[in-house]
Amino acid sequence: MERPKRHTKKYNFRQPDVKELRNLTSYVLDPLGFKARYGKLLPLLTTHLLPTLEEYSHLIGIPILDQVPFNGLERIPSAREIASLLHIDEDLIKANLTTKGGIQGFPSEFLIAQATFYGKARSEDAFEALFVLLIYGLVLFPNFDKFVDMNAIRIFSVLNPVPTLLGDAYFSLHLRNAQGGGVIVCCLPLLYKWFISHLPQTVIFKENKSCLRWSQRLMSLTNDDISWYDRVYDTVQIIDYCGEFLNVPLLGTCGGISYNPILARRQLGFPLKDKPHNILLEGVFFQEGKDPQGLKARFVRAWRSIHKKSRNELGPKNCIALEPYTS
Repeated sequence: MERPKRHTKKYNFRQPDVKELRNLTSYVLDPLGFKARYGKLLPLLTTHLLPTLEEYSHLIGIPILDQVPFNGLERIPSAREIASLLHIDEDLIKANLTTKGGIQGFPSEFLIAQATFYGKARSEDAFEALFVLLIYGLVLFPNFDKFVDMNAIRIFSVLNPVPTLLGDAYFSLHLRNAQGGGVIVCCLPLLYKWFISHLPQTVIFKENKSCLRWSQRLMSLTNDDISWYDRVYDTVQIIDYCGEFLNVPLLGTCGGISYNPILARRQLGFPLKDKPHNILLEGVFFQEGKDPQGLKARFVRAWRSIHKKSRNELGPKNCIALEPYTS
């Protein structure tokens, strides 16, 4: 009997070139202090991210602040404000601020040269600010190759990147899926290969008795192949919904999309018992500049009212999925 043809979609993930950023790590004078100030950004130069707000927050060591995240409506900082943020001379900022693709920013060569200069001079504040901005602009929120745009600068200025990271990830995957595949511009290069090699930070794959390659292993996974829970999330409060939405609206750098944390509770240690109500899974999506329903304003307003659930509200830990849910 002839096997039915499988319909697959091809995705190409943009891989940021972080070789020069890895070289700059040698100038980090106090790795523990750097981690306390900026989170676990250094490992991002060799690893990548996970698919829930709480997991992103845990992996990069940056808390999700109880405030409206980046939404693109923020005022563009002046050259003086950027100079103060980066601890470097205002004239340098004015001389190197340029425009690419209609958005202001800096060539990465300029920022890398400045970071190297201040790193060699052991000027910790200036070096760390420049280095972290480079990670934000080239790794977390890449837009154009070798260019750190104003969005990355504004996100860096408030150090609350987690909601924007998840928003960009889901936005890109949704958009490219709707368009039939293509290049995904977000912080998820080599997603599938990374999924197998790094996901044990959240879920643990049982023994691979057949010695399958990572791609074969991924395609053959079943519910019984995965231990779904890591105890690092024992005390985590889950962001359950925001404002008028019954799920979580995410604002990325290119638009917005809704995110349904009710589907991810199992990997945070809570059981999935029943079929979620359809109203809790409502899909909302808009592209930047194409928002006739005014969704961005509603998203921003919703983040002023963040609703979290703790272990007391979600019940005992039990990483099961019952038949009503799986069916």
